[in-house]
Amino acid sequence: MAEKQYNWAAIAKNPKFVELHRKKTVFLFGWWIFSCVYYFLLPISAAYTPGIFKIKIIGNINFGYLFALSQFFVSWALALYYSHVANKDFDRLTRELVDEL
Repeated sequence: MAEKQYNWAAIAKNPKFVELHRKKTVFLFGWWIFSCVYYFLLPISAAYTPGIFKIKIIGNINFGYLFALSQFFVSWALALYYSHVANKDFDRLTRELVDEL
């Protein structure tokens, strides 16, 4: 069975592909920077401002525990937000590109 051949150079120059690539790159790079800063804020803050992590919030639960736990929730929230944006924008642009090809 012969497979369909694609002109990948032409696809890469297609304005719809360029727009899709640019939008995804900007979106992912921005959130990657935020994620890295948020992730490294925990060990850096614990090293340089250990007193803030000893502040009791509820019973034995202190700020350090809550901040560490918040990283899981932020990760889940980012994953949900990415899936929302991907379904709304990226998939639409991909469908338009495939239909054009």
